[in-house]
Amino acid sequence: MTYTVRALALCGGKVLEKEMMSLGVSSQAIVHMAEKGQFFLVRAEGLSPVAANILQQDMLSRGGEAAVHAGVIVHRVEKSGVLLMGTLAQYRELVVKLKQQQFGLPRLAEEIQAVLNSQTTPGDRLVFYEGGSLELGKRTLVMGIVNVTPDSFSDGGNFFDAEKAIAHGLALEADGADILDIGGESTRPGAALVTAEEEMARVLPVIEGLKDKTNLPLSIDTYKPDVARAALAAGAHILNDVWGMQWEGDPYHEMAAIAAEYGAPIIVMHNQMGTTYKDLMGDMIDFFQRSIEIGLKMGMKQEQIILDPGIGFGKTPEQNLEVLARMKELTSLGCPLLLGTSRKSVISYCLTGDNTAPIQERIFGTAATVALGIQNGADIIRVHDVKEMRQVVKVTDKIVRR
Repeated sequence: MTYTVRALALCGGKVLEKEMMSLGVSSQAIVHMAEKGQFFLVRAEGLSPVAANILQQDMLSRGGEAAVHAGVIVHRVEKSGVLLMGTLAQYRELVVKLKQQQFGLPRLAEEIQAVLNSQTTPGDRLVFYEGGSLELGKRTLVMGIVNVTPDSFSDGGNFFDAEKAIAHGLALEADGADILDIGGESTRPGAALVTAEEEMARVLPVIEGLKDKTNLPLSIDTYKPDVARAALAAGAHILNDVWGMQWEGDPYHEMAAIAAEYGAPIIVMHNQMGTTYKDLMGDMIDFFQRSIEIGLKMGMKQEQIILDPGIGFGKTPEQNLEVLARMKELTSLGCPLLLGTSRKSVISYCLTGDNTAPIQERIFGTAATVALGIQNGADIIRVHDVKEMRQVVKVTDKIVRR
């Protein structure tokens, strides 16, 4: 007798259910087994040895696995991380048990449940702004870049004139952009800093010109509170902050307060000085958690916060690639994700090993990162080449968002 044996590429509970239905499995059995077929790795940090021991034993007793520091069992460490490995069904039972424990484990149970919810519930959501909303989940949105700068790395000077910038924004809309992101200061390494007054002089005429000519939401790419407030007053709808509400020049968290005042969504980008990390993804999660805490403290709603992993900011080329490969881990924070890789040096690094690949020869490399980014959880992509990337998005969405 010949058997047909194959590995299955399952990407969610619904796909697993469909596979069992094709075998003729009863509906009752499908409900019973579906959660057993979904496997998750979850990492928790900062547990006391007692809590880590209890967590490990509770997970092991349910048939899962739990890895802890070797010194936990003899209390040789003050704190330990725990790496949990198990099915969704095992986590469901674990959460119930942890809520009955002490040593801070009920709170941990809530956080584990939140992470599981972010991985298993539908991602469709509305992000509201003044006069409209971004509909996320059904398809990937495309943010078109309008640089009103003389020195941006890709198109600096091309649209420095306000009328040219307005025309460019309208052309991006015709190419299929869903959002227009307007920036008046280059954030490339080594770029000259500009005053808030100069930045406003660059972007406000463009915002005012576009708001009467397009119904697309307008984003202002700035980390300066004065510019943010003026831009929102002029007609912008979204804030895009490359310092994630943690710029040292904003010690009173005015960016968050302004976003709350206007009910504006804010894109929180990960950034730091230097490229040293204790744990790359763990440190990024910590950064974003601080940003979320700042936003909530200043009156924002968490559903108004969008996360950007900050490709090209505070990271080496290899670190950028690691973030791209592991970006899905950021979905555990429960916020939408924006990805901006368009024409960046990491594309050149992949092609030539350095930053010498001409800008115009980075479009296909950008397309690869866009497709993989959507696979790894991106809800919005920020790009220069809207027409071309719109095709990439449409095809990738057909595969990923079935």
